Amino acid sequence: MTNSPACRVLDLFAGPGGWSQGLRRLGIAEVGMELDAVACATRTAAGHTTIRADVATYPTAHLRGKISGLIASPPCQTFSAAGLRAGEDDTDLCHQALADLAAGRDTRAALRTRCVDPRSLLVVEPLRYALDLRPDWIALEEVPFVQPLFAHTAVHLRALGYSTWVGVLNAADYGVPQTRRRCLLLASRTDPVTPPHATHARTAEPETLFGPGRLPWVTMAEAIGCPTGEVVTRGDRHTGGTRFSTTGPTWTITGCARGWTLRVGNRQRATRRGIDAPAPTLLFGHALNDVSWYDDQGTAVRRLSVAEASVLQGFSVSYPWRGSRTKQFEQIGNAVPPPLATAALSAVLPTTALGVAA
Repeated sequence: MTNSPACRVLDLFAGPGGWSQGLRRLGIAEVGMELDAVACATRTAAGHTTIRADVATYPTAHLRGKISGLIASPPCQTFSAAGLRAGEDDTDLCHQALADLAAGRDTRAALRTRCVDPRSLLVVEPLRYALDLRPDWIALEEVPFVQPLFAHTAVHLRALGYSTWVGVLNAADYGVPQTRRRCLLLASRTDPVTPPHATHARTAEPETLFGPGRLPWVTMAEAIGCPTGEVVTRGDRHTGGTRFSTTGPTWTITGCARGWTLRVGNRQRATRRGIDAPAPTLLFGHALNDVSWYDDQGTAVRRLSVAEASVLQGFSVSYPWRGSRTKQFEQIGNAVPPPLATAALSAVLPTTALGVAA
């Protein structure tokens, strides 16, 4: 894994390591900045270099001239449909902060006091770092609601000479067994930027004169099926029950489970998805965001396991999540799926960096 000067990457709001895993697949290491102690512990266990610090107060002067790539996934809770959407009321203040930073005025402290949720203003931090550090390339990720703020950020980046692309991508189009839609901003000072090429589609595409077609979306059954050693964990002691793996994740896709659905949420209109399809967006951390398996009779079987959630988010089954069960689910739900991260990074990294990584 390279740490060459061409690959000095800073990852803001690094979380448990979604972007880090995406970079690792390209042979590139980074330094992640994260405040949450448990997420830092997960990153450390996974072998990712981490600075535990508050992105909003961390000084940038000593980093000038040392950072070639900037990554950021600002906390999405205030803008997410799964939360209270306080960020909607704070959007104008976020736009003002972006304009003020670009004009050389740091009004974050004053604007923060006017926000319904002070965390909303964290979405402007990537521009502050970009203005101070002028990295060669930038990759940002957030929930789709933030697209206008990312578009505003891109305006100021283009004024600095960056080529930019802003849009919403579906993680399922990049091999993640989950139809998770996220807004990305990609920017480069050295190369034209285009959206990453999708590798998967809802239905498989035939090969053409221009190359192979896209693969079909990865289903939950494909992602979590582990036909190894089994143990019966449901039913009476003698007959029936559902069989689960003893050597892999706690499941095996047997005939009994093929009619299962995954339900996200407790409300009547909760999202339901059959096991022969990708998972819906996994949402955790709120009583109304319970994520559970139901059988073909509509009976609750059990909650989604941490191992299953890890795989459905694009991580390995053995990824070293730390903290309580609740904190592990929280980290998984907030993380960037590594396959999506790899695709986005491949589209924005300079060819020289990719050459070094290869």
